[in-house]
Amino acid sequence: MNINIKALAVCAAVALTLSACGKDDGVGGSSSDASAATRAANERVAQGLPLDDPADFEDARRGLIAQPQGKITTADGTVLTDFDAFRFVAGKAPPTVNPSLWRHAVLNAQAGLFKVTDGLYQVRGFDLANMTLVEGKTGFIVIDTLTCNETSAAALAFARKHLGDKPVSAIVFTHSHADHFGGALGVVNAKEAAERKIPVIAPAGFMEEATSENVLVGVAMARRSFYQFGKNLDRSPTGMVDTGLGKAVGYGTISILPPTRLITQPTEELMVDGVRFVFHNVPGAEAPAELTFMIPEKKAYGGAENLAQTMHNLLPVRGAKVRDALRWSEYMDQALEQTAGAEVYFGQHNWPIWGHERIAKFITMHRDVYKYTHDQTVRLINAGYTPREIAEKIRLPKALDAYFGARGYYGDLRHNAKAVYQQYMGAYDGNPANLNSLPPQESAQRYVELMGGVDKVVAAAQKAFNKGDYRWAAEVLNQAVFGQPDHKGAKELLARTYDQLGYMSESATWRNSYLTAAAELRNGPPKKGVDRSYMVQMLGQTPVERFLEAMAASLDGPAAEGKDLKVNLVFSDLNESYVLWIENAVLHFRKAAPARDANATLTLTKEIFIKMMAGTAGVKDTLLSDQLKVDGSKIDLVRFFALIDKAPGTFAIVTK
Repeated sequence: MNINIKALAVCAAVALTLSACGKDDGVGGSSSDASAATRAANERVAQGLPLDDPADFEDARRGLIAQPQGKITTADGTVLTDFDAFRFVAGKAPPTVNPSLWRHAVLNAQAGLFKVTDGLYQVRGFDLANMTLVEGKTGFIVIDTLTCNETSAAALAFARKHLGDKPVSAIVFTHSHADHFGGALGVVNAKEAAERKIPVIAPAGFMEEATSENVLVGVAMARRSFYQFGKNLDRSPTGMVDTGLGKAVGYGTISILPPTRLITQPTEELMVDGVRFVFHNVPGAEAPAELTFMIPEKKAYGGAENLAQTMHNLLPVRGAKVRDALRWSEYMDQALEQTAGAEVYFGQHNWPIWGHERIAKFITMHRDVYKYTHDQTVRLINAGYTPREIAEKIRLPKALDAYFGARGYYGDLRHNAKAVYQQYMGAYDGNPANLNSLPPQESAQRYVELMGGVDKVVAAAQKAFNKGDYRWAAEVLNQAVFGQPDHKGAKELLARTYDQLGYMSESATWRNSYLTAAAELRNGPPKKGVDRSYMVQMLGQTPVERFLEAMAASLDGPAAEGKDLKVNLVFSDLNESYVLWIENAVLHFRKAAPARDANATLTLTKEIFIKMMAGTAGVKDTLLSDQLKVDGSKIDLVRFFALIDKAPGTFAIVTK
C-alpha cells in the first residue's frame, strides 16, 4: 500500500503562491560586478529623478514606537525573518542596484511598530505585508494576519509588548491572498476564536478564493514565485534587496479562519468592537475577493492592496489570472469619493500617507496609471501592434512617470501592457508563424546550427555584452543554452548578462527574476520543491472538490488511455462520498453514494486525506490507522493512483 499512499499525495498539486518553505542550498546572489554600461545606466536614473525628496522618508519613519531585533524562526529553527538581513540597505545605492529601486528598498526597510493615528497602529517588516491593529472597546481589531503563524504571532507579541497585552477582539481579512490571511492561527487559535465568538470579517467569496487560488497550477506558480520574490537569493547588494511590496515573504506555517461575517454589498457599515467601519466591496481587480474601508471617526482610509506605494501587477511574473486594469481604475475613482474625509491613508503593504490633498493625489495617480495602461494598450491593439511591440512602445506621460508612489517597483508597465493584451486577445499575437511554432529546445538547436554552431553564437553574444546590449545578448544566449545545454561558456555568459539586467531593473520582481535565473544557470534548479507540510492547517479548510479537481488535472493522459477504472472515495468523518472514474483518458468525479461496480473503495477521514495531500502521512498514519480502510481490489487502487503525476516543483526554467 505504500505505492497508493504516495500516489494519493500526488493530487496535492496544491500550493499557494507563497507555499514553498525553507531555503534551498546552492543558490545565492550574483558573482558579477556592475559593468561600465550598467553603472552608466544607473547613473542616468539617479540624475533623472529627485531621489533625495524627503517626504516619503518622513512618512516611512513617522510614528515609530519600537524596532525589532533578532530573528523569527520555525519550531525546527528555520529562519523566516532576520531583522539584520537588510541592514545593508542604507545610504547611497551601490552600482549593482537601480537607484530608484534602492530608494524604494530603503523605505521598505523601516521595520517596527508604528502609530498611524490615535488608536491605530501598524507592524511592518515582520513579513511581506503589514499587520494593522485598531484599538477597539475590548481589544485589538487585527487587520490582516501576515503569511504564516510564526511571523503573525511575533508581530502581535511585539505590539503587545509596547501597547499592552490586549486580547484579539476581531479579525479583518482584506483579501484572498495568503500573505494577508496565512497567519490567522498565529494571532488566535481556532478554539478561542469559536469560544469567544471573535468576529472574522472578510469580503464575499473570500474562502472560495483563498482555498482555491492556484490549486490547479499551484506547483508551477510556487516554482515561479521563487523568481518573483527572490526566495533563494542572498540578501546583498548583488542579490535580493526588496520585493516591491515589502522586504521578504515569511515561508512558514500557513493557516486560515473561516469568516463569520461577509461583506457582500458595495458599501456596508459595521460596528466592530465599538469602532465604526465603512466597508467597500471591491472584487476582481487586485484580488478576486477584496475589501477596502474607512474608519470615519479616525479619518483613516484602509486601501488594502488596491493601493500600495508602487504600480501593481496586472499579471504577476509568477503567473495568475489577468487582473482587470479598467475595473481597478474605476475602484480608484470611487475611492476618491470614499476618502472625502480622510486625513491618513494606510495600506497592507509599504507605508502610510498623511494629509487629504496628498491622499487624493496618490489615489488619482494610481487611477490614471491603470487607466492609461489599459486605454493605450487597447489603442495599440487596434492599430495592429503585437504584445512585444506594445511593450516597447508604451510610455507613461511625465506626470505619472515622475510620481514615485506609482512607479514600477512591483509591477511593470511593459509587463502590464502585455497583460491587458492577453485579457482581450489571448496569448497568440495573430502571426500564423506562431500558431504552431517549434518547442524552445528544438527551435534553439536549429537556430544554433543555422548560425554556425554554439561557439559562434557565444562569440556574437559576447560582442553584444561588451557593448552593453544585454537584451540582445540574452536573446541570443538563450538560444545557445537551450540548443546546447552543456556548453559552460554560454551558460556563464548568459548568467553574467542576467546579472547586469537585474542590476539595472527598477522592478524588484524583474531584478529577482534575472538574478535567480543567473544563480540557476550557475548552480542548477532548486533541489527541493514545494513543502506542503506547512499548509496542513489551511488545507483543512479546503473543500474536497478542490483536491479532486487538482487530482484530475494531474492525471497522466497518455498513460491513462484505454484504462477503465472506478474508485469510491468515502470520508467517514464528513458523511460524504465521491465516485472517481477514468473515461477517455479523463478523470471525472461526482459527489454520490459509492458505486457498486467500483474497482475499489477507499474509506478515510479528511484529516488523513489532508496529510496525504501534504505528504506528511507515513505508513503508521495510514496502513496502521483505523481512519483508513480499503475494500475491493487493492491492485486496481494502486493502478488507479499510479496514473496520477506527482509534480516535484523543481523543473528547470532557464535550462533544459
